[in-house]
Amino acid sequence: MLNDLKTKLRSRIAEALTRAVASGELAGGDHAAALAENAGAGIDIERPKDKGHGDLATNLAMLLAGREGKAPRAVAEVVLRHFNPEGTWVDRAEIAGPGFINFHLDRGWLGEVLRQVLREGAAYGRSRIGGGRRVIVEFVSANPTGPMVVVQARSGAVGDTLGNLLDAAGYQVHREFYVNDAGNQFLVLARTMEVRVRQQLGEALELPEEAYPGEYVGELAREYLERFGAEVLQLPEGERLERLGRFAVERIRAGHEAALLQYGVRFDRWFSEQSLREAGEPERIVRLLAERGHTYENDGATWFRSTAFGDDKDRVLVKSDGSYTYVVPDIAYHLNKFERGFEQVIDILGPDHHGYVARMRAALRALGRPAEAFEVLIAQHVRLLREGQPVSMSKRAGQFITLSDLLEEAGKDAARFFFLLRSVDSHLDFDLDLARTQTDENPVFYVQYAHARICSILRQEAAQRHLGALAGAQLERLRDPSEEELSEHLAALPGEVVAAAQHREPHRITRYALDLAGLFHAFYTRCRVLTEDDELSRARLALCQGTQIALQNSLGLLGVSAPERM
Repeated sequence: MLNDLKTKLRSRIAEALTRAVASGELAGGDHAAALAENAGAGIDIERPKDKGHGDLATNLAMLLAGREGKAPRAVAEVVLRHFNPEGTWVDRAEIAGPGFINFHLDRGWLGEVLRQVLREGAAYGRSRIGGGRRVIVEFVSANPTGPMVVVQARSGAVGDTLGNLLDAAGYQVHREFYVNDAGNQFLVLARTMEVRVRQQLGEALELPEEAYPGEYVGELAREYLERFGAEVLQLPEGERLERLGRFAVERIRAGHEAALLQYGVRFDRWFSEQSLREAGEPERIVRLLAERGHTYENDGATWFRSTAFGDDKDRVLVKSDGSYTYVVPDIAYHLNKFERGFEQVIDILGPDHHGYVARMRAALRALGRPAEAFEVLIAQHVRLLREGQPVSMSKRAGQFITLSDLLEEAGKDAARFFFLLRSVDSHLDFDLDLARTQTDENPVFYVQYAHARICSILRQEAAQRHLGALAGAQLERLRDPSEEELSEHLAALPGEVVAAAQHREPHRITRYALDLAGLFHAFYTRCRVLTEDDELSRARLALCQGTQIALQNSLGLLGVSAPERM
């Protein structure tokens, strides 16, 4: 409703601008024409932070003032003289401050908002703005060399929710996990497995310095011996490491999948790096770059001239020993995404991948792909707190909190909600004690409790008598400020979903849900829902049900449950 209202208002302002130019009161020009193009699509309309400044506002006059040679307020006066409010719910418009045009809406529009929420139900908040454009979101992509840990859990919540948001905004979304099951890390894991197998058999061996120290590798070695015995140690080194490494990778990858399913995260595809290598894709990438003149030889190695495409230094593709650097299969994988028909490629990577972005973008540009079609979000570090103190973790020492540990301690809902409280590029403190608390101080409990309280109201016998007649409720009876604020926030959900999807900001929906819960609690404190006045009760029940729908839809986008009882 709010998005539709903004669209109509832009169209009316564009018409006013056109008439003002035709009358000679404004000069117009290219800038004014650009703003008025496509029914005013370029005109910015926002909700003022100060409610006293109206319901919606535009800074159009200030944008035009310099080119018009007039004061912004004078431009605003001209625009308003030609403004026709028909079909916009505008009750009055006024000029404020340096030249803002503020619009105050007829309160009847809030009733239309609530009717739309009740009519659309589970579909409320969804749109078709994405036009079915194909988007691939790659996230988590933890190396299959150890259990899933906390920073990857944050990426999981962000990536899965972003996928939900893009889907709700009308995009065609594909979720993918890239499995690094080849290359140097695979060999390190395989060698670690061999040492652990030999230790299980009584050999006095120390782990190499580069080995993975966690006890999980010892458990995998024990499982391998129980299933297949020690015959693998009689094989030539290459075959021996391949068998041990493949077993470990598959068992760890299966553990990743199980933990992520427990977390509510499902992928459309688990894409194997080894499959790219077997298909000869790294060779093809080097050949394509060479054919385009973007490689050169130096010190026996093949280099990619990535500085020509914005990177800070050139990158080695093929080392002097003939092996590929890790960047080659990664380029192959990203080119593969485009070749599968995806129009937008989004990666969510960990905090140690900042340097990765420029080299990958450079490679894709060199291969003819537009820079803007490749995006990277960096999920910043997470610090776990217990009793106010950081939880000690060291991957090098094999000491870490796994995703499974976190879910056991905090639960799926709290884990996802907490990871989505802040922007993905902000550092995050995760308070484990708070996540378990069942009070209003716990943000996920606060939102879920608002939903459960509404469900409790709707279950009451008196409410049941009215629910069938909500479509005809006299919504103009909702005049209390708390009722109006709650209705206004309901109107904002579709716009928030679009903004969160297009700006890659899932935390906007977490904030929206918290604010909605707060507004409902304020309304519930001020206004008795079930009263002796049947019409007022019916209107307030409609508001409750609309709020319940918006809360459920918001939590659903976040991958968090909306309990009916707590």
